[in-house]
Amino acid sequence: MQAISNLISKLDPELVKKYNLTEIYQQVLADPDIKQFLQENQTKITAEMINKSLPSLYEYYTSKQRKDPVTNGYRPELFINNQAIDLRYVPEASKLARDRVANTKKHLQLIKLPQALHDVRLSQAEMTQGRSQVMALIQQFLAKYAQDIHQKGLYLSGDFGVGKTYILAGLANQVAAMDQQVVFLHLPAFIASLSSHFEDNSLQSEIDRVAQCDLLILDDIGAETLSQWSRDDVLGVILQARMDNVLPTFFSSNMAMDDLEEHFKETKNAIDPVKAARLMERVRTLATEVVVSGKNRRR
Repeated sequence: MQAISNLISKLDPELVKKYNLTEIYQQVLADPDIKQFLQENQTKITAEMINKSLPSLYEYYTSKQRKDPVTNGYRPELFINNQAIDLRYVPEASKLARDRVANTKKHLQLIKLPQALHDVRLSQAEMTQGRSQVMALIQQFLAKYAQDIHQKGLYLSGDFGVGKTYILAGLANQVAAMDQQVVFLHLPAFIASLSSHFEDNSLQSEIDRVAQCDLLILDDIGAETLSQWSRDDVLGVILQARMDNVLPTFFSSNMAMDDLEEHFKETKNAIDPVKAARLMERVRTLATEVVVSGKNRRR
């Protein structure tokens, strides 16, 4: 705490001329917030404590009059510290809200998806008949996830524009707010971008980042163009790692699971039903299919 002489020296010179120290202290003790604090703690506070704590009370009083850039986002708060009244700065509600948003964004990585998805909340998703089942299952997942992160995910199938990606964005932000690392990626664009990682030898670290995150969401699976390598050595490796470690994985697709298996059979150069079946076994182990229906909201 600064000495009272130092604090007084920071006052406007005209104010110092106009009032003596006694009058200034009278102003301080007449402050409604200070009066309320003293009244609420009257059984714990003595006159000697007030006298000893006048510098703290004065700093509290002046800090409310002027906004200091150093303490921007914080408000002064009085408290009893042993045999004295002391001052601390606590975050304002607006700062806490900003910090929560920043923390959520830090824990959610969007890959090849619009950054606006950072702002989606589950509470904003319109509840319709076609969404009621998936919303109920997501709430069940979140309740269980809060107790144990090793949970089975969901495979959201349905037509274009029914809100699958939007709902999964709300889920992603809610899990990120729990301080869990979430990766949410658009699978076709992610697969197409992998060649860029050959140049700097970062392919393995990129695959590991996706495979090992706390919660993974693969958006638009089934719309990608697969080679044998991207199917078996990228997607297959990622899903196998998540299955082995029981890490929750969510999917969205315009295809039902059975149709997705047909999609996986054919790559650019070959048809391989065995490898497709093996990959689909991982998908089915990781997620339960739920159909999302409704009108196309993109139109």
